[in-house]
Amino acid sequence: MRSVNPAGVLALALVLLAQAAACNGRQAPQPAPEPQRLASLLGSDADAGFVRASGTREFEFPRDHGPHDGFRNEWWYVTGNLDGSDGRRFGYELTLFRFLLSPDTPATASDWRTNAVFVGHFAVTDVEAGEFHVAERFSRGAAGLAGAASDPVRVWLHDWTLRARQGAGQPAVWQLQAAAEGMAIELSLTPLKPPVLQGEGGLSQKSSTAGNASWYYSLSRLQTTGEVRLGAERYDVSGLSWLDREWSSSALDDDQQGWDWFALQLDDGSDLMFYNLRKVDGSRDAYSAGSFVREDGSAVKLGSDDVVVEVLDYWDSPLGGRYPQGWRLEIPSQRIDLRVRPVMAAQELDTLVRYWEGAVDVSGTRGASRVSGRGYVELTGYADSAGPLQR
Repeated sequence: MRSVNPAGVLALALVLLAQAAACNGRQAPQPAPEPQRLASLLGSDADAGFVRASGTREFEFPRDHGPHDGFRNEWWYVTGNLDGSDGRRFGYELTLFRFLLSPDTPATASDWRTNAVFVGHFAVTDVEAGEFHVAERFSRGAAGLAGAASDPVRVWLHDWTLRARQGAGQPAVWQLQAAAEGMAIELSLTPLKPPVLQGEGGLSQKSSTAGNASWYYSLSRLQTTGEVRLGAERYDVSGLSWLDREWSSSALDDDQQGWDWFALQLDDGSDLMFYNLRKVDGSRDAYSAGSFVREDGSAVKLGSDDVVVEVLDYWDSPLGGRYPQGWRLEIPSQRIDLRVRPVMAAQELDTLVRYWEGAVDVSGTRGASRVSGRGYVELTGYADSAGPLQR
């Protein structure tokens, strides 16, 4: 859901950084904005000049891997589970968000004027050490500091970069690169399945309000190889990743608090995505949805009534807020019954919008067969409901 979805979604308040874009050719100081309530950042009060997700469209790849002008919010969201050659396990997240300050491109040739702000979140879970590393950065989309392009596909925020190159008749191969204090990744991701269009032909409706929707597709299974660096240690790694792409101009209604987003990859070759939209009173919104992706890449659309989610445990954040920390997911129509457990509890990102996102293990049954797997879960809106965010 980024999400939504995944999410995963965040931080329109970074528009506050646009004040720096008015400086005359020099980089102004960029203090972090105040923490924000998620629903207020992704609400339906966008300028009427922004493009709304509605109707139908034809997706075209690799063009749709790149940016979509006119929409207020857009994100490239990558998560994955990796194993080192020595057996050490890692989870990772690299997300780049693009937010437009206005629907109109500045009428100036200045390299410092822009209507776009970029934010990035980068996290690595070191399961063996029980450590969770997080970095956040943001910048104007000007002067080469940050940007997004379609030909070739490239999204960057300083030296955090996602690239996609696609040969004739071949899926796009993604290259990811990010480094922050004490951690870095360099990864190559090759899709094993075609893009999955979420919702109705890629239109993911988030509420009954007209225009509260996004264009949303997923690459649910990407073979991943590369390197993870933590401190002075380097690890050759391989595993699976998940990439979500979403663009919209509004998403949450006033009575929607957040979501629980599940992206699970099972060892029988199938994948599952479901976002559980939550109302302010804690109940599930009827626009919760997802998809089950079979081994051959064909997808089954899932509505709110198709998926039963039972919370099994909780974790109290030291910063405030209580997060679910174990789930049972049942999809009777697919004869799926799964248990989902985080690899460690403390995978909370204390960023502009505080949320939990982390690596999980999966076990259960599909039909008469036992299955296991891995994935990522994103939990938003739980810190919002705990009162003022603590920094």
